[in-house]
Amino acid sequence: MRRKFAAIHFLAIGVLASCLSASLLGAAAAAPDCPNPNALGTSRTIAIDPNEHQRLGSFQYRETLPLNDREVVITFDDGPISPYTPHILDTLAKECVKATFFMVGRMARTYPHLVKRVYAEGHTIGNHSQNHPFSFARMTVDQASREIEDGFASIRAALGEPSGVTRFFRIPGLLRQAPVENYLASHGYMTWSVDFMADDWTRISASEVVRRALDRLEARGRGILLLHDIQPATALGLPTLLHELKARGYRIVHVVQAGPDRPKTATLPEQWMARTASRTVQDGHWPLVDVASLTFPDPEWRMPDTRNFGISDASGTYEFGLARADKLRGAERDISLPPTSIWRNSVRIVGLPFAEELPAPDASNFRYAYVWKTRPMVARRSAPKGPTTHSTVARIPAPVTGPTAAPKNAPAGAPPAVPVPPPPSASAPKSNGPQPPRPPRPIGHQLQLPKPTTTLGG
Repeated sequence: MRRKFAAIHFLAIGVLASCLSASLLGAAAAAPDCPNPNALGTSRTIAIDPNEHQRLGSFQYRETLPLNDREVVITFDDGPISPYTPHILDTLAKECVKATFFMVGRMARTYPHLVKRVYAEGHTIGNHSQNHPFSFARMTVDQASREIEDGFASIRAALGEPSGVTRFFRIPGLLRQAPVENYLASHGYMTWSVDFMADDWTRISASEVVRRALDRLEARGRGILLLHDIQPATALGLPTLLHELKARGYRIVHVVQAGPDRPKTATLPEQWMARTASRTVQDGHWPLVDVASLTFPDPEWRMPDTRNFGISDASGTYEFGLARADKLRGAERDISLPPTSIWRNSVRIVGLPFAEELPAPDASNFRYAYVWKTRPMVARRSAPKGPTTHSTVARIPAPVTGPTAAPKNAPAGAPPAVPVPPPPSASAPKSNGPQPPRPPRPIGHQLQLPKPTTTLGG
Protein backbone atom coordinates (compact mmCIF):
# COMPACT_ATOMS: atom_id res chain seq x y z
CA MET A 1 0.00 0.00 0.00
CA ARG A 2 2.81 2.38 0.90
CA ARG A 3 4.59 1.59 -2.37
CA LYS A 4 1.37 2.23 -4.34
CA PHE A 5 0.81 5.55 -2.57
CA ALA A 6 4.40 6.62 -3.35
CA ALA A 7 3.88 5.80 -7.03
CA ILE A 8 0.67 7.86 -7.16
CA HIS A 9 2.40 10.74 -5.37
CA PHE A 10 5.31 10.68 -7.82
CA LEU A 11 2.90 10.62 -10.77
CA ALA A 12 1.03 13.64 -9.42
CA ILE A 13 4.26 15.59 -9.02
CA GLY A 14 5.22 14.74 -12.61
CA VAL A 15 1.88 15.93 -13.99
CA LEU A 16 2.14 19.15 -11.97
CA ALA A 17 5.65 19.78 -13.23
CA SER A 18 4.64 19.22 -16.86
CA CYS A 19 1.68 21.59 -16.52
CA LEU A 20 3.91 24.22 -14.95
CA SER A 21 6.48 23.95 -17.71
CA ALA A 22 3.75 24.20 -20.36
CA SER A 23 2.35 27.31 -18.74
CA LEU A 24 5.78 28.92 -18.67
CA LEU A 25 6.46 28.08 -22.31
CA GLY A 26 4.47 31.05 -23.57
CA ALA A 27 5.99 33.44 -21.04
CA ALA A 28 9.65 32.58 -21.40
CA ALA A 29 11.78 31.06 -24.11
CA ALA A 30 13.21 27.61 -23.55
CA ALA A 31 16.64 28.88 -24.59
CA PRO A 32 19.93 27.33 -23.51
CA ASP A 33 21.78 28.88 -20.61
CA CYS A 34 23.49 32.14 -21.49
CA PRO A 35 27.27 31.94 -21.07
CA ASN A 36 27.44 35.61 -20.12
CA PRO A 37 26.06 36.15 -16.60
CA ASN A 38 25.89 39.93 -17.16
CA ALA A 39 24.07 39.70 -20.48
CA LEU A 40 20.81 41.48 -21.24
CA GLY A 41 19.15 38.22 -22.30
CA THR A 42 15.71 37.53 -23.73
CA SER A 43 13.01 37.77 -21.07
CA ARG A 44 10.27 35.87 -22.90
CA THR A 45 9.01 34.62 -26.25
CA ILE A 46 5.51 35.22 -27.59
CA ALA A 47 3.95 33.22 -30.42
CA ILE A 48 1.45 35.05 -32.63
CA ASP A 49 -0.94 33.94 -35.37
CA PRO A 50 -0.70 36.04 -38.57
CA ASN A 51 -4.34 35.26 -39.41
CA GLU A 52 -5.65 36.83 -36.21
CA HIS A 53 -3.67 40.07 -36.24
CA GLN A 54 -2.83 41.11 -39.78
CA ARG A 55 -1.21 44.53 -39.24
CA LEU A 56 1.13 45.58 -36.43
CA GLY A 57 2.91 48.76 -35.44
CA SER A 58 1.52 51.95 -33.94
CA PHE A 59 3.48 54.08 -36.41
CA GLN A 60 0.84 53.23 -39.03
CA TYR A 61 -1.75 50.87 -37.55
CA ARG A 62 -4.15 50.62 -34.65
CA GLU A 63 -2.62 47.42 -33.31
CA THR A 64 0.83 46.55 -32.10
CA LEU A 65 2.43 43.68 -30.22
CA PRO A 66 0.99 42.82 -26.76
CA LEU A 67 3.99 44.08 -24.81
CA ASN A 68 4.21 45.09 -21.20
CA ASP A 69 5.85 48.25 -19.97
CA ARG A 70 9.61 48.43 -20.66
CA GLU A 71 9.55 45.56 -23.16
CA VAL A 72 11.25 45.88 -26.55
CA VAL A 73 11.18 43.84 -29.77
CA ILE A 74 14.30 44.44 -31.91
CA THR A 75 13.95 44.10 -35.69
CA PHE A 76 16.51 44.45 -38.50
CA ASP A 77 15.75 45.28 -42.14
CA ASP A 78 17.48 45.11 -45.55
CA GLY A 79 20.08 42.39 -44.89
CA PRO A 80 21.85 40.14 -44.72
CA ILE A 81 25.18 41.57 -45.79
CA SER A 82 28.78 41.00 -44.78
CA PRO A 83 30.51 42.18 -42.61
CA TYR A 84 27.75 44.04 -40.79
CA THR A 85 25.23 41.25 -40.26
CA PRO A 86 27.89 38.88 -38.79
CA HIS A 87 29.03 41.61 -36.41
CA ILE A 88 25.43 42.17 -35.30
CA LEU A 89 24.91 38.43 -34.81
CA ASP A 90 28.06 38.27 -32.68
CA THR A 91 26.74 41.09 -30.47
CA LEU A 92 23.31 39.47 -30.11
CA ALA A 93 24.89 36.12 -29.23
CA LYS A 94 27.11 37.72 -26.60
CA GLU A 95 24.07 39.39 -24.98
CA CYS A 96 21.82 36.32 -25.51
CA VAL A 97 19.26 38.50 -27.33
CA LYS A 98 16.86 37.18 -29.98
CA ALA A 99 15.69 39.48 -32.77
CA THR A 100 13.64 39.45 -35.98
CA PHE A 101 15.36 39.87 -39.36
CA PHE A 102 13.30 41.09 -42.33
CA MET A 103 15.49 40.00 -45.24
CA VAL A 104 15.56 41.16 -48.85
CA GLY A 105 15.28 38.26 -51.29
CA ARG A 106 18.23 39.09 -53.50
CA MET A 107 20.40 39.76 -50.46
CA ALA A 108 19.47 36.35 -49.08
CA ARG A 109 20.47 34.70 -52.38
CA THR A 110 23.82 36.53 -52.28
CA TYR A 111 24.57 35.57 -48.66
CA PRO A 112 22.82 32.24 -48.03
CA HIS A 113 25.31 31.30 -45.30
CA LEU A 114 24.17 34.32 -43.27
CA VAL A 115 20.52 33.30 -43.66
CA LYS A 116 21.41 29.87 -42.30
CA ARG A 117 23.34 31.40 -39.40
CA VAL A 118 20.44 33.70 -38.44
CA TYR A 119 18.12 30.70 -38.32
CA ALA A 120 20.62 28.44 -36.54
CA GLU A 121 21.08 30.98 -33.75
CA GLY A 122 17.36 31.08 -33.03
CA HIS A 123 16.32 34.40 -34.57
CA THR A 124 13.08 34.98 -36.48
CA ILE A 125 13.20 35.45 -40.26
CA GLY A 126 10.68 37.58 -42.16
CA ASN A 127 10.36 38.93 -45.69
CA HIS A 128 11.21 42.48 -46.85
CA SER A 129 10.43 41.95 -50.58
CA GLN A 130 12.67 40.68 -53.36
CA ASN A 131 14.40 43.89 -54.50
CA HIS A 132 13.41 46.51 -51.86
CA PRO A 133 11.79 48.99 -54.30
CA PHE A 134 10.63 52.38 -53.06
CA SER A 135 7.46 52.18 -55.14
CA PHE A 136 5.15 49.97 -53.09
CA ALA A 137 2.76 52.90 -52.62
CA ARG A 138 2.38 53.22 -56.43
CA MET A 139 2.60 49.59 -57.53
CA THR A 140 -0.28 47.58 -58.85
CA VAL A 141 -1.28 44.57 -56.82
CA ASP A 142 0.23 42.25 -59.45
CA GLN A 143 3.58 44.03 -59.28
CA ALA A 144 3.58 44.02 -55.50
CA SER A 145 2.59 40.37 -55.34
CA ARG A 146 5.60 39.43 -57.47
CA GLU A 147 7.90 41.33 -55.12
CA ILE A 148 6.30 39.66 -52.10
CA GLU A 149 6.20 36.10 -53.42
CA ASP A 150 9.65 36.26 -55.03
CA GLY A 151 11.06 37.50 -51.73
CA PHE A 152 9.59 34.58 -49.82
CA ALA A 153 10.82 32.14 -52.46
CA SER A 154 14.38 33.52 -52.41
CA ILE A 155 14.68 33.50 -48.63
CA ARG A 156 13.28 29.96 -48.36
CA ALA A 157 15.63 28.74 -51.08
CA ALA A 158 18.64 30.35 -49.38
CA LEU A 159 17.70 28.80 -46.03
CA GLY A 160 16.90 25.40 -47.49
CA GLU A 161 14.08 24.88 -45.00
CA PRO A 162 10.80 26.57 -45.98
CA SER A 163 9.27 26.14 -42.54
CA GLY A 164 12.04 28.28 -41.04
CA VAL A 165 10.70 31.45 -42.72
CA THR A 166 7.71 33.06 -41.02
CA ARG A 167 4.76 34.71 -42.77
CA PHE A 168 5.85 38.10 -41.45
CA PHE A 169 6.29 40.86 -44.06
CA ARG A 170 7.45 44.47 -43.79
CA ILE A 171 6.80 46.84 -46.69
CA PRO A 172 9.98 48.54 -47.99
CA GLY A 173 10.13 52.11 -46.79
CA LEU A 174 6.84 51.51 -44.93
CA LEU A 175 5.17 52.84 -48.11
CA ARG A 176 1.80 51.23 -47.56
CA GLN A 177 -1.33 51.22 -49.66
CA ALA A 178 -4.65 49.52 -48.95
CA PRO A 179 -4.78 47.13 -51.98
CA VAL A 180 -1.35 45.69 -51.15
CA GLU A 181 -2.24 45.35 -47.47
CA ASN A 182 -5.45 43.55 -48.46
CA TYR A 183 -3.43 41.17 -50.65
CA LEU A 184 -1.09 40.38 -47.76
CA ALA A 185 -3.98 39.75 -45.39
CA SER A 186 -5.86 37.56 -47.87
CA HIS A 187 -2.79 35.35 -48.29
CA GLY A 188 -2.20 34.90 -44.57
CA TYR A 189 0.76 37.29 -44.30
CA MET A 190 1.18 39.63 -41.34
CA THR A 191 2.21 43.19 -42.23
CA TRP A 192 4.71 44.63 -39.76
CA SER A 193 5.24 48.33 -39.26
CA VAL A 194 7.13 49.82 -36.29
CA ASP A 195 6.53 51.68 -33.05
CA PHE A 196 9.69 53.80 -33.13
CA MET A 197 12.87 54.13 -35.18
CA ALA A 198 16.49 55.13 -34.71
CA ASP A 199 16.95 56.74 -38.18
CA ASP A 200 20.07 54.65 -38.77
CA TRP A 201 19.51 54.68 -42.56
CA THR A 202 20.23 58.44 -42.61
CA ARG A 203 23.98 57.82 -42.19
CA ILE A 204 24.22 59.32 -38.72
CA SER A 205 26.89 58.32 -36.24
CA ALA A 206 26.67 55.26 -34.01
CA SER A 207 26.24 57.37 -30.89
CA GLU A 208 23.38 59.27 -32.52
CA VAL A 209 21.68 56.00 -33.45
CA VAL A 210 21.85 54.93 -29.80
CA ARG A 211 20.61 58.30 -28.54
CA ARG A 212 17.59 58.45 -30.84
CA ALA A 213 16.61 54.85 -30.11
CA LEU A 214 16.74 55.39 -26.34
CA ASP A 215 15.00 58.77 -26.40
CA ARG A 216 12.09 57.46 -28.44
CA LEU A 217 11.85 54.30 -26.39
CA GLU A 218 11.73 56.34 -23.19
CA ALA A 219 8.93 58.43 -24.69
CA ARG A 220 6.84 55.34 -25.54
CA GLY A 221 7.83 52.95 -22.79
CA ARG A 222 7.65 49.84 -25.00
CA GLY A 223 7.41 48.80 -28.62
CA ILE A 224 8.95 47.52 -31.86
CA LEU A 225 12.33 49.06 -32.71
CA LEU A 226 13.42 49.35 -36.34
CA LEU A 227 17.13 48.99 -37.16
CA HIS A 228 19.04 48.04 -40.32
CA ASP A 229 21.74 45.38 -40.33
CA ILE A 230 23.33 46.80 -43.51
CA GLN A 231 24.44 50.00 -41.76
CA PRO A 232 27.92 50.19 -40.17
CA ALA A 233 26.71 52.68 -37.54
CA THR A 234 24.11 50.18 -36.38
CA ALA A 235 26.68 47.40 -36.08
CA LEU A 236 29.02 49.65 -34.11
CA GLY A 237 26.34 51.12 -31.84
CA LEU A 238 24.42 47.93 -31.03
CA PRO A 239 26.64 46.86 -28.06
CA THR A 240 26.14 50.25 -26.42
CA LEU A 241 22.41 50.17 -27.10
CA LEU A 242 21.97 46.74 -25.50
CA HIS A 243 24.07 47.79 -22.51
CA GLU A 244 21.92 50.89 -22.00
CA LEU A 245 18.71 48.87 -22.30
CA LYS A 246 19.86 46.60 -19.51
CA ALA A 247 21.00 49.52 -17.36
CA ARG A 248 17.60 51.22 -17.74
CA GLY A 249 15.62 48.12 -16.86
CA TYR A 250 14.27 47.19 -20.31
CA ARG A 251 13.57 43.59 -21.30
CA ILE A 252 13.84 41.96 -24.72
CA VAL A 253 10.91 40.00 -26.14
CA HIS A 254 11.33 37.49 -28.96
CA VAL A 255 8.42 37.08 -31.41
CA VAL A 256 7.81 33.82 -33.30
CA GLN A 257 5.03 32.49 -35.46
CA ALA A 258 2.53 30.18 -33.82
CA GLY A 259 2.18 26.71 -35.27
CA PRO A 260 1.24 23.10 -34.49
CA ASP A 261 4.36 22.62 -32.36
CA ARG A 262 4.20 26.12 -30.84
CA PRO A 263 0.80 27.23 -29.53
CA LYS A 264 0.01 30.92 -29.64
CA THR A 265 0.50 32.97 -26.51
CA ALA A 266 -2.74 33.73 -24.66
CA THR A 267 -3.53 37.46 -24.78
CA LEU A 268 -6.45 39.80 -24.32
CA PRO A 269 -7.80 41.97 -27.19
CA GLU A 270 -6.99 45.21 -25.41
CA GLN A 271 -3.33 44.21 -25.13
CA TRP A 272 -3.00 44.61 -28.91
CA MET A 273 -4.26 48.20 -28.93
CA ALA A 274 -1.61 50.69 -29.96
CA ARG A 275 -0.98 53.00 -27.05
CA THR A 276 1.72 54.91 -25.22
CA ALA A 277 2.87 54.50 -21.65
CA SER A 278 1.26 57.72 -20.42
CA ARG A 279 -1.82 58.08 -22.63
CA THR A 280 -4.48 55.50 -23.38
CA VAL A 281 -7.78 55.54 -25.21
CA GLN A 282 -10.49 53.81 -23.21
CA ASP A 283 -14.17 53.29 -23.98
CA GLY A 284 -14.01 55.62 -26.96
CA HIS A 285 -13.14 58.70 -24.87
CA TRP A 286 -10.25 61.08 -25.18
CA PRO A 287 -7.01 60.05 -23.49
CA LEU A 288 -6.20 61.57 -20.13
CA VAL A 289 -3.59 64.31 -20.11
CA ASP A 290 -1.73 65.49 -17.03
CA VAL A 291 -2.87 68.74 -15.44
CA ALA A 292 -0.14 70.55 -13.51
CA SER A 293 -1.03 72.59 -10.39
CA LEU A 294 -4.75 72.63 -11.17
CA THR A 295 -7.14 73.54 -8.37
CA PHE A 296 -10.90 73.90 -8.53
CA PRO A 297 -12.58 76.53 -6.31
CA ASP A 298 -15.87 74.70 -6.92
CA PRO A 299 -16.27 71.03 -7.84
CA GLU A 300 -17.63 71.96 -11.27
CA TRP A 301 -16.26 73.02 -14.62
CA ARG A 302 -18.47 75.95 -15.62
CA MET A 303 -19.81 76.20 -19.19
CA PRO A 304 -20.61 79.39 -21.17
CA ASP A 305 -23.61 81.29 -19.85
CA THR A 306 -26.61 81.84 -22.13
CA ARG A 307 -26.34 85.58 -21.63
CA ASN A 308 -23.12 85.51 -23.65
CA PHE A 309 -25.25 84.79 -26.69
CA GLY A 310 -28.10 87.27 -26.15
CA ILE A 311 -30.33 84.89 -24.18
CA SER A 312 -31.69 86.38 -20.97
CA ASP A 313 -32.75 83.18 -19.19
CA ALA A 314 -33.10 79.45 -19.59
CA SER A 315 -36.63 79.73 -20.96
CA GLY A 316 -35.28 80.88 -24.30
CA THR A 317 -36.22 84.55 -24.12
CA TYR A 318 -33.80 86.71 -26.08
CA GLU A 319 -32.56 90.08 -24.95
CA PHE A 320 -31.51 92.80 -27.37
CA GLY A 321 -30.49 95.96 -25.60
CA LEU A 322 -33.21 96.82 -23.10
CA ALA A 323 -36.08 95.33 -25.06
CA ARG A 324 -37.17 91.74 -24.51
CA ALA A 325 -39.22 89.72 -26.93
CA ASP A 326 -39.95 86.14 -27.81
CA LYS A 327 -39.51 86.66 -31.55
CA LEU A 328 -36.76 87.71 -33.89
CA ARG A 329 -37.34 89.98 -36.86
CA GLY A 330 -35.79 88.39 -39.96
CA ALA A 331 -36.23 90.10 -43.31
CA GLU A 332 -39.99 90.44 -43.88
CA ARG A 333 -41.20 87.89 -41.31
CA ASP A 334 -40.91 86.99 -37.67
CA ILE A 335 -38.86 84.02 -36.52
CA SER A 336 -40.23 82.19 -33.49
CA LEU A 337 -37.69 81.40 -30.83
CA PRO A 338 -37.30 78.01 -29.18
CA PRO A 339 -39.42 77.70 -26.05
CA THR A 340 -36.67 75.93 -24.11
CA SER A 341 -33.02 76.54 -23.48
CA ILE A 342 -30.64 76.18 -26.38
CA TRP A 343 -28.44 74.02 -24.11
CA ARG A 344 -30.85 71.09 -24.06
CA ASN A 345 -28.01 68.67 -24.88
CA SER A 346 -25.44 70.30 -22.66
CA VAL A 347 -23.00 68.25 -20.57
CA ARG A 348 -22.07 69.02 -16.99
CA ILE A 349 -18.40 68.24 -16.38
CA VAL A 350 -17.41 67.87 -12.74
CA GLY A 351 -13.80 68.16 -11.64
CA LEU A 352 -12.87 67.08 -8.14
CA PRO A 353 -10.31 69.11 -6.19
CA PHE A 354 -7.87 66.21 -6.15
CA ALA A 355 -8.17 65.52 -9.90
CA GLU A 356 -4.83 65.41 -11.70
CA GLU A 357 -6.01 64.44 -15.20
CA LEU A 358 -8.70 65.68 -17.54
CA PRO A 359 -9.92 64.21 -20.85
CA ALA A 360 -8.55 66.16 -23.77
CA PRO A 361 -7.62 65.41 -27.40
CA ASP A 362 -4.02 64.50 -28.04
CA ALA A 363 -2.04 65.14 -31.22
CA SER A 364 -1.71 61.39 -31.74
CA ASN A 365 -5.49 61.15 -32.26
CA PHE A 366 -5.17 63.03 -35.55
CA ARG A 367 -3.27 62.08 -38.68
CA TYR A 368 -1.80 64.64 -41.06
CA ALA A 369 -0.37 63.96 -44.51
CA TYR A 370 1.74 67.10 -44.25
CA VAL A 371 1.81 70.31 -42.26
CA TRP A 372 0.49 73.41 -43.94
CA LYS A 373 2.65 76.51 -43.67
CA THR A 374 1.25 80.01 -43.83
CA ARG A 375 2.43 82.00 -46.80
CA PRO A 376 3.54 85.64 -46.44
CA MET A 377 0.95 88.23 -47.33
CA VAL A 378 1.76 90.19 -50.49
CA ALA A 379 0.28 93.65 -50.95
CA ARG A 380 -1.47 94.05 -54.28
CA ARG A 381 -2.51 97.27 -55.92
CA SER A 382 -6.08 96.97 -57.15
CA ALA A 383 -7.32 98.97 -60.11
CA PRO A 384 -9.94 101.65 -59.42
CA LYS A 385 -13.50 100.55 -59.99
CA GLY A 386 -15.97 102.38 -62.21
CA PRO A 387 -15.37 105.26 -64.61
CA THR A 388 -12.52 107.56 -63.67
CA THR A 389 -11.16 110.85 -64.95
CA HIS A 390 -7.62 112.01 -65.36
CA SER A 391 -8.21 114.76 -62.87
CA THR A 392 -9.07 112.40 -60.03
CA VAL A 393 -6.76 109.46 -60.73
CA ALA A 394 -3.03 110.00 -60.66
CA ARG A 395 -1.17 108.21 -63.37
CA ILE A 396 2.11 106.62 -62.36
CA PRO A 397 4.67 106.76 -65.13
CA ALA A 398 6.37 103.46 -65.82
CA PRO A 399 9.52 102.78 -67.77
CA VAL A 400 8.93 101.56 -71.28
CA THR A 401 10.35 98.08 -71.56
CA GLY A 402 8.58 96.92 -74.68
CA PRO A 403 6.37 98.10 -77.52
CA THR A 404 3.57 100.46 -76.59
CA ALA A 405 -0.02 100.25 -77.62
CA ALA A 406 -1.01 103.70 -78.90
CA PRO A 407 -4.73 104.30 -79.37
CA LYS A 408 -5.89 105.13 -82.85
CA ASN A 409 -6.93 108.71 -83.60
CA ALA A 410 -5.72 109.90 -80.19
CA PRO A 411 -6.74 113.55 -79.62
CA ALA A 412 -4.18 116.23 -78.98
CA GLY A 413 -3.12 116.52 -75.36
CA ALA A 414 -4.18 112.95 -74.51
CA PRO A 415 -2.16 111.17 -71.84
CA PRO A 416 0.73 109.04 -72.99
CA ALA A 417 0.08 105.50 -74.04
CA VAL A 418 0.40 102.75 -71.45
CA PRO A 419 3.30 100.37 -72.15
CA VAL A 420 2.29 96.85 -73.04
CA PRO A 421 3.94 94.39 -70.62
CA PRO A 422 6.09 91.72 -72.22
CA PRO A 423 4.77 88.14 -72.29
CA PRO A 424 5.61 86.06 -69.23
CA SER A 425 8.88 84.20 -69.51
CA ALA A 426 9.71 80.71 -68.39
CA SER A 427 11.61 82.15 -65.42
CA ALA A 428 8.54 83.89 -64.02
CA PRO A 429 7.68 82.90 -60.44
CA LYS A 430 5.09 80.19 -60.10
CA SER A 431 1.65 80.78 -58.71
CA ASN A 432 1.05 80.45 -54.98
CA GLY A 433 -2.05 78.38 -55.58
CA PRO A 434 -2.68 74.91 -54.12
CA GLN A 435 0.01 72.43 -54.97
CA PRO A 436 -0.45 68.65 -55.28
CA PRO A 437 0.48 66.74 -52.11
CA ARG A 438 3.97 65.35 -51.92
CA PRO A 439 4.39 61.58 -51.98
CA PRO A 440 5.16 59.98 -48.61
CA ARG A 441 8.79 59.91 -47.62
CA PRO A 442 10.17 56.37 -47.62
CA ILE A 443 11.72 54.84 -44.52
CA GLY A 444 14.89 52.88 -44.91
CA HIS A 445 17.81 52.70 -47.32
CA GLN A 446 17.65 51.96 -51.03
CA LEU A 447 19.82 48.93 -51.70
CA GLN A 448 22.14 50.13 -54.46
CA LEU A 449 25.46 49.75 -52.67
CA PRO A 450 28.24 47.46 -53.90
CA LYS A 451 29.47 44.66 -51.72
CA PRO A 452 31.28 46.30 -48.78
CA THR A 453 34.92 45.50 -48.31
CA THR A 454 35.57 47.25 -45.02
CA THR A 455 35.79 45.39 -41.73
CA LEU A 456 34.57 46.32 -38.28
CA GLY A 457 36.98 46.29 -35.41
CA GLY A 458 36.18 44.70 -32.09
